[in-house]
Amino acid sequence: MDTQTVNQVAEAAAQMSMWDLVWASDMITKLVMIGLIAASVWSWAIIFEKWGTLRQVKSQTNRFEEKFWSGGSLDRLYDNIGNKPNSPMAAMFVAAMREWKRTNILKSKTDRGLRGVSLQQRIEKAMTVSMEKELDALDTRMGFLASTGSVAPLVGLFGTVWGIINSFNAIGATQSNSLAAMAPGIAEALFTTAFGLIAAIPAVLAYNKITSDIDRFAKKLENFMAEFSSILSREIDDTAIKAEMAGE
Repeated sequence: MDTQTVNQVAEAAAQMSMWDLVWASDMITKLVMIGLIAASVWSWAIIFEKWGTLRQVKSQTNRFEEKFWSGGSLDRLYDNIGNKPNSPMAAMFVAAMREWKRTNILKSKTDRGLRGVSLQQRIEKAMTVSMEKELDALDTRMGFLASTGSVAPLVGLFGTVWGIINSFNAIGATQSNSLAAMAPGIAEALFTTAFGLIAAIPAVLAYNKITSDIDRFAKKLENFMAEFSSILSREIDDTAIKAEMAGE
């Protein structure tokens, strides 16, 4: 390639913007970029959805705790919530109360006493199942954020390697080792790495933050289950004592 041609290539490269380089890339590189952009957009959609859900769940949980610890009747609170608990903690409370009431109905129909330990175990099991169900709902689509954070840089690196290979093939075809001729192809290839990092970094940061928030919320639910289980345990003991006194 003569000097004039090289100068023309260098001048054309200098006039190309970032998007010109992107659109000038081959089909494989474009597909990699489009895939990374789509992953980034979907990651941000999940991030905003999770932040909104966690904020709403925490607010609803705080309101339920205020009602629960206000000293009012648990039966009245259960009747007010009904079958539509609006928070994971309320759902655990409803599951426990439903098991409690079902046992009382069974005991009244059979006119037989039920073992308090067995009842408490069933209540704790019902609360545990409810808690795991609610936490699973909060964990939905978190795997995508984790996958994006780990896979996106590798996909971007693949696009970069592919672009550099094409760039060197083009250099070999034009028989020019000028930096001006090499720069557009290499810059085009490096864009995929940038897109990979743009998709991965927010996904990793958001995954760590949201996972930490969910773990803290799960600990809060476990503490509530232990406290409520203690309350029901005292109720079971009181009921057993009253039954023994009545039998005497």
